[in-house]
Amino acid sequence: MKKIVVIVLALVLLVPVIASVQLAQPAAAEVVQSDKERITSPNVTQSEQELLVEGNTAFAFNLYQKLVKELAGKEANLFYSPYSISLALAMTYAGARDETAQQMAATLQFMLEQDRLHPAFNWLDAELASRGQGAQGKDGKGFRLNIANAIWGQKGYEFLPAFLDVLAENYGAGLRLLDFINETEQSRVAINKWISDQTEGRIENLIPPGAINELTRLVLTNAIYFNAAWKYPFNDKVTANGPFYLLDGGQVTVPMMKQTESFGYTGGEGYQAVELPYDGDELSMVILLPASGNFEAFEKGLQAQQVNDIINDLQPTQVALTMPQFKFESEFSLKDTLSEMGMPDAFSPEDADFSGMTGNRELFISDVIHKAFVAVDEAGTEAAAATAVIVGTTAAPTEPTVAVTIDRPFIFLIRDIQTGAILFVGRVLNPSL
Repeated sequence: MKKIVVIVLALVLLVPVIASVQLAQPAAAEVVQSDKERITSPNVTQSEQELLVEGNTAFAFNLYQKLVKELAGKEANLFYSPYSISLALAMTYAGARDETAQQMAATLQFMLEQDRLHPAFNWLDAELASRGQGAQGKDGKGFRLNIANAIWGQKGYEFLPAFLDVLAENYGAGLRLLDFINETEQSRVAINKWISDQTEGRIENLIPPGAINELTRLVLTNAIYFNAAWKYPFNDKVTANGPFYLLDGGQVTVPMMKQTESFGYTGGEGYQAVELPYDGDELSMVILLPASGNFEAFEKGLQAQQVNDIINDLQPTQVALTMPQFKFESEFSLKDTLSEMGMPDAFSPEDADFSGMTGNRELFISDVIHKAFVAVDEAGTEAAAATAVIVGTTAAPTEPTVAVTIDRPFIFLIRDIQTGAILFVGRVLNPSL
């Protein structure tokens, strides 16, 4: 299974100015490291660990509800990384103060104070980095779950040492200096090249022309690359075309994969759920399959607590599983979504307070852009996601006991089993799109 996620946050001053679109070579970035080293063994209590994951999960499905509401009436698949969004915005939150910080914390479901939240993210990052020892990747190479952070700042612009120290100690991000004022397009190309490199070319040109301009002062980037094989790969020789029934009553013909194996399974009123582990038994895909005719009602009521209850109810069961191959992209702006969810001040030139970054209140978020890619086949999953936040200044029985046939719209998520952290969330309305 392969997953890639990139988060980009760009902090811009005042009204964005459209940058030139001419071709440019990547600018060379001088790296200025904080005096602080990354803390490799953060002191985080179990309670703090649980509060971080609980809050991130709550945000993941609050965001899901907003996104699907915006897609109402559209036959649109959806895929995004709530963990990557939370992680990148946590770096921005490190510089937020007063009402801006309070709104961000409430919206993002950050339940810990600043001095405890960032070490908790550092702990979770270290946990995820330890996964996959000896496990296989989808491509025949070893398992990978790599997380990288970088900060891109304007040459000559003063950032508070305390802000840079928080990011260095907890996110391992050094300050890379670019000249957004005189080399705007080259700077954009340089950041996009870093993103492409971190995602093995799956996320290209995340930051479009004009998103970064001569008023840009800071861009924070996070990239996640995930490559793991299914624990139980599907046999491609038994894959055959079959019907997938759409919400409007129509149907499409798509390749349907089949296998019978012991999976985590549960069923409730109006749904079935099955968990497919990846090699190493440390991460898994959980598929939520509403009953025929029940997708809209199930989706509308989907929240973090229900997802947690379903996951807790999963039991080893011999499952005859049929599911489609699918491959699609999602791309959207999160500026209005996050504003409506409760953090409008962060996007307001008049009200934003990111004085923890510079000592003054001249920075605000001008946009948040997310881009994602996912593909599922017999060997596993390949996925990529990218978010840009633009800120401006201003033992099993031998016979199957249950059949799960995923031939209608469904919801899925990718999670870390030990911590419960949800890395990706998606829905498939039409696997042929």
